[in-house]
Amino acid sequence: MSALQVQSAAGLLLLAALAWALGGFRRGVAIRVILAGIGLQLALAAVLLNVPPVRATFFLLGDAVDALATATRAGTSLVFGYLGGGPLPFAENRPGASFILFFQALPLVLVVGALSAVLYHWGVLPWVVRGMAGVLKRVFGLGGATGFSVAANVFVGMVEAPLMIRAWLARLTRSEMFVVMTAGLATISGNTLVVYALIISPVVPDAAGQLMTASLIAAPASILAALLMLPPADGEIATEGGEGIPEKLYDSSMDALVQGTQDGLNLLLGIMASLIVFVSIVALVNLAIEPLTGLTLQKIAGWVLWPVAWAMGIPVGEAATVASSLGVKMIINEFVSYLELAASGGAGLSDRSRLILTYALCGFTNLGSVGIMVGGMTAMCPERRTDIVKLGLPSLISGTIACCMTGAVVGVLTAP
Repeated sequence: MSALQVQSAAGLLLLAALAWALGGFRRGVAIRVILAGIGLQLALAAVLLNVPPVRATFFLLGDAVDALATATRAGTSLVFGYLGGGPLPFAENRPGASFILFFQALPLVLVVGALSAVLYHWGVLPWVVRGMAGVLKRVFGLGGATGFSVAANVFVGMVEAPLMIRAWLARLTRSEMFVVMTAGLATISGNTLVVYALIISPVVPDAAGQLMTASLIAAPASILAALLMLPPADGEIATEGGEGIPEKLYDSSMDALVQGTQDGLNLLLGIMASLIVFVSIVALVNLAIEPLTGLTLQKIAGWVLWPVAWAMGIPVGEAATVASSLGVKMIINEFVSYLELAASGGAGLSDRSRLILTYALCGFTNLGSVGIMVGGMTAMCPERRTDIVKLGLPSLISGTIACCMTGAVVGVLTAP
């Protein structure tokens, strides 16, 4: 094992200790949870990254992403013409100048949203999520509702997963609510996974497989980070009854296709609006403080996160670059961080550091997503509004730690 891999291993433990410290060194954290959280992350990563048949399966995800992108381009070209990827009526003055994010990349959300709804209606996604929920319950002792929500978050977003356990939300303990919220921020949905994979594929080999692996590893990481920061209180009993998955959300495959498309449209518009608003607000704040201090919000966050970048196993000379990207993710969102990674071609980073950063960025840990999640969950469960609002910013911290744990895990298993 190289020195950098040892650094990642030590950093994984330091990140767990950081979560415990930020929670106030609370008592009641079970040793079983710590061992299971770290062990399951390492085991999942080892299997998904190093077992040839599993790796071959994940390589197929890259082909699936290419197929989805090609199919979506056929639709966007018909509707938007050259804006959507059709033949240009003029000469392109520089490579990539004709690429328009909203018309060419984001419409994938519509297609994947529709396909996800159909797969749910056919019973494919419920079958996969049931299996994952069962594993999380046995390993961590989570209640069925909490385990199901965490498992669902590997495939759906931070609002959709809690929506699936809406009937049990009001009965969750405070610790369980925190686990649900942390998992929502530490993972990404299938819709955005496809878009991100398309964006970073030029600089990250097997991008779709890597992002799916990151989202899977983030499930146990988020449970560990959340329970270290807010363990169950003495005498609390895990909420049961969440194993049941709504069997009928749609009347037919066509109904699933239509509703899935509508849900995808809502998400597409939400992504567009969030990008415009949060990038604008951050730019406005930076315009106010940069002339006076020479600093930006991203730089400040990057400085704060420099030790975290080092803890993931990033060499000292590259830690500032990685920390800066993590700062952009937290202040704006991971979408912009991935766009910057693709635009720079990973300049200044080794292949190993680029891979670690890809994993650490894979999650909705940003201020805008906290607002979306808190708003959605309080609408679903108004009687727990106080708890949900109070846990919003702490879940951003725990989710960020969980994402960085996935980066450290990959660092342990990847030689320089």
